Amino acid sequence: MRVPVRSLTFWIFVGLFGGVAAGLMVGEPILAIADPLAEIFLRLLRMAIMPLVVTSLVSAVIRVGGRRNLEVLGAKTFAYYIVSSLLAILTGQVLVNVLRPGVNASIQLDEAVQAVPAAEQGLVDLLLAVIPENPFQALAEGQVMPVIFFSILFGYFVTRIDEPQRSRLGDVFHGAFDAMLKLTHLVIWTAPLGVFGINARIVATFGIEAFRSLGFYFGVVVVGLAIHAFVTLPTLLVLVTRRNPFRHYAGMPSALVTAFSTCSTIVTLPLTMEAVTGHSKVSRKIASFVLPIGATINMDGTALYECVAVIFIAQVYGITLTFDQQLLIVVTALLASIGAASVPMSGLVMMSIILAAVGLPLEGVGIILAVDRVLDMFRTTVNVLSDSCGAVIVAKLDGEEPLMATD
Repeated sequence: MRVPVRSLTFWIFVGLFGGVAAGLMVGEPILAIADPLAEIFLRLLRMAIMPLVVTSLVSAVIRVGGRRNLEVLGAKTFAYYIVSSLLAILTGQVLVNVLRPGVNASIQLDEAVQAVPAAEQGLVDLLLAVIPENPFQALAEGQVMPVIFFSILFGYFVTRIDEPQRSRLGDVFHGAFDAMLKLTHLVIWTAPLGVFGINARIVATFGIEAFRSLGFYFGVVVVGLAIHAFVTLPTLLVLVTRRNPFRHYAGMPSALVTAFSTCSTIVTLPLTMEAVTGHSKVSRKIASFVLPIGATINMDGTALYECVAVIFIAQVYGITLTFDQQLLIVVTALLASIGAASVPMSGLVMMSIILAAVGLPLEGVGIILAVDRVLDMFRTTVNVLSDSCGAVIVAKLDGEEPLMATD
C-alpha cells in the first residue's frame, strides 16, 4: 500500500522508527524530550476518552431508537465478540499444546511476584463492578465499564421519554458527539510526536532487547496472534461481508501503530473510530455503539495470550493440565478478557485470576514479566484490529454495505 507523504499514517511511522533510532543513538539523554512528548500525547488522548465514550454511546443508543432494534444490535455485537474471542483462545490453546514451549525450558524467575491484589477479586466481583454506585465518580476516575453500562441505560431511557424532551436531549448528545469527533481529530494529529516519545523512551530505557523475544514462548504467542489477525478475522469478514478483507485493513495502519505503541485499546479508540467510519464507511450509528464497547470487553489478543501464558507456566513448572483444567482456562480466559481493563499490562492482572482458578503458583507470573511489555504491544494491536472488524461485520449484519466505497 502506498502511503501519501502527508498522511497521518506516514508521520506515525516516521515517529515510530524515529523514536527507535533516537533511543538507540542518543540513549537516556533523549528522555528529556521523549518523556514530555509521550506524556502530552497520552494526556490529550485520555482527556478525550471519557467524553467520547459517553457522547458516542448515548448518541448511538438514541439513534438506534426502539427497544427491539437496540436489543438486536446488542445481540449481534456481543455474538461477534464471544465468537472472535473464543476462536482466539482456541488458537492459542492448540499452538501451546502442540509446540509445548515450556517443556524442558530452563527459565529462572526474574522477579518473584508475591501477590497481585486484583487477583483476590472473583469474576462475580468483576461483573458486579460494571454497575456503578456513582456514575459521576466512575466518570471522574476513568472507570470505562461502569460508564459504558450507565451510558447505554441512559441512552435507552432517553428513547422512552415523550417528545419534545426526547428530541431535545437527542440533539444535545448528537451535537456533543460531533464536537468530540472534531476535538479528537485534532488530538490524534499529535500521535506522531507521542509515538516518537513512547518508543524513544522504551529503547533508551530498556535497549533494543525490549523488542526481542524470551524465546519459544514469545514466538508461539506472536504466531497465534498472527493467525488470528491474518487468517481468523479475515475469514470472518469474508464470510459475512463477501468482500476482500484487506480493503478494510488498508485503512487501519494509523490506529494499529498507535495501539502497538500505547498498549491501550481505549486510548486508540479515536483513531479506530475515524478509520472505521472514514475508510471502511461504517455508519457513525454502528461505529459509536460497537467500538466503545469493543475497546473495553473485546480482547481477542489478550485472551489468546492469557491462555498460552498460563499453559506455558504450567509446562515450565512441569505440571500437566488435564482436559477439565484446560477447559477451565478457556472459559476463565473468555470471561477475564471481557473484564480486562483496556490499559497497558492489564493482561497480567487478569492472568493472575486464571492462575488462581486453575491452582497454579501465582509467582509464575514472574516468568513472563521480561517480555510481557513487548507482547502487550502485539496483543493490543490484535485487540484493536478485532474491534474494527467487529464494527464492519455488525454493520453488514445490520443491513449496511461497508467497504463499498473502496471498490
